[in-house]
Amino acid sequence: MGSPPGIGRSKRAHFLRAALPCLVLTALESAPAAAQSLTPDLFNPNRGGFASPDTLPTRRTAGVPLAPSDALPALPDPNAAPRGRQQAPAISRVGQTPANQVPTYGLPAANGASSSGYDSLNRKRQQPKLYPGQPKSKRAAGPGSPVPSAKPPVSTLGLPRIAPPPSETANKAPVPAAMAGTVPGQPQRRRLRPDDEPFGAVGDYAGSFLIKGGLELSAGYDTNPARLNKPVGSPVYVVAPDLLVVSDWKRHALVADLRGSFSGYTNNMPATIDGFASPSPVEIDRPDFTGHVDGRLDVDRDLKLTSQLRLRLATDNPGSPNVQAGLQKYPVYASYGGTFGFDQTFNRFQVAAGATVDRTAYTNSKLTDGSTFSNDDRDFNQYGGVGRFSYELKPGLKPFVEIQGDTRVHDQAADRNGYFRDSNGGYAKVGSSFEFSRILTGEVSVGYSARNYVDPRLSQLAGFLTSGSLIWSASGLTTVKFFTDTQIAETTVPGSSGVLVRTYAVEVDHDFRRWLTAVGKFTYGTYDYQGQNRNDKTYSLEGNLIYKLNRNLWIKGTLRHDILDSNQPGSSSQGTVMMVGVRLQN
Repeated sequence: MGSPPGIGRSKRAHFLRAALPCLVLTALESAPAAAQSLTPDLFNPNRGGFASPDTLPTRRTAGVPLAPSDALPALPDPNAAPRGRQQAPAISRVGQTPANQVPTYGLPAANGASSSGYDSLNRKRQQPKLYPGQPKSKRAAGPGSPVPSAKPPVSTLGLPRIAPPPSETANKAPVPAAMAGTVPGQPQRRRLRPDDEPFGAVGDYAGSFLIKGGLELSAGYDTNPARLNKPVGSPVYVVAPDLLVVSDWKRHALVADLRGSFSGYTNNMPATIDGFASPSPVEIDRPDFTGHVDGRLDVDRDLKLTSQLRLRLATDNPGSPNVQAGLQKYPVYASYGGTFGFDQTFNRFQVAAGATVDRTAYTNSKLTDGSTFSNDDRDFNQYGGVGRFSYELKPGLKPFVEIQGDTRVHDQAADRNGYFRDSNGGYAKVGSSFEFSRILTGEVSVGYSARNYVDPRLSQLAGFLTSGSLIWSASGLTTVKFFTDTQIAETTVPGSSGVLVRTYAVEVDHDFRRWLTAVGKFTYGTYDYQGQNRNDKTYSLEGNLIYKLNRNLWIKGTLRHDILDSNQPGSSSQGTVMMVGVRLQN
């Protein structure tokens, strides 16, 4: 279908009006078309200067003035004043630079450097302006800056939160699955126990036993080693080994603790004093050993079988009336035995009982004249039993009642003075063991002890007894220890039933550094020879300074002053001991 007649005629008219001018221009152009030639004007930096003014197609003819609107605008001057100020007309600087000056274009180097960013000219960085009272910002750490001290994070309770430093967990090499314990079905690896002593002995494992050993070597001077009323001094050396063996089992337990020492003196004591035999031996070297082996057999959760084997090897104390006059050297005694029992738990109620067997035997005394004297009358066997009943009121508090009884039977019915010293005795005491947040731990008890002798001439030996061991952790660097004990010992003093010995000791340990420790100790003791009205009091003040080079080597210095105060004339004495030594341990 075609267009309407009116619309068709209108389109044809528009086409004719556009084509006629084009035909006229084509007819008038008689010259052939040519390409533009390359002239230096093409590189002219002026605006519109790429062609010669004579060849401009739109140039005006001569005699026709140039309108202001047709003038080329000048480039803006960067150094010109801002708008609103009077300024000279902008003129292009190109071609107007003096001959002795190098033209510059654009902005200078590092013109935009500020308080931050890179400055290629290495100029001093501009410091930021701060408002009054505004805190100064800390400069970022760079090469050579000290490492900032990181404060430990604080918990919600205000206490420092224990967390491993980042270096312990960051940037670590991958660990095999077998070592990390991530293999399916692999038993859990045993965790190491925390080490509270940074300079303590590490020990070695032999199978499932942990073995720790040590050896102390000391030398010094003792102003009165024999504890005579008139002091006679001598240099002294001490060799003290020790051994600790502990089992590492989930069930059952075995512990062996062995400690000994030997004190040697280079000088001998006089054999006579004022024409009488000296109460001290001529050779005063003394051994000392204390050891015990404890075992526990776990039958089930509530029933355990316990046992202990013990040995004590020593001599009589210097200054004791039990020491014979005119001795060449001290006689050595050995006290050994064992305890065998059980430990049964009924919920919070616990019962522990055991049978005890002990023997004490002395070597013969060697006199200064070369003869020997038998000490068989001092040898005896002791049979007894002990039981403890305790109840745990709450965690860390367990009161108890303990009862003990024994019988002593001597190898000889009568001693050297004709007294029959076989006896029966025991004690009963009540106390409690406690543990309060690991700050105060230990055990304290009080009671009464009594012993009756076969010989009617010997009165009953009885008295109030105390026993306890307390440890108070005053701070992370200071520890206070308190010890007290009461024992009934045999004696050879004629007419005396025995000796009631009470000992009280206080010890303070302080770490100036983890490797420098000071130990102060005060000991007070009483010796009551019942039946003879003899009372001896002992005082001992001791100070130690320990310098721990590493876990295997310590240096130790000791200063101790001993006092023996007796109500018997000529029996009191004093002495000072100064020692320096080393301790080797593993």
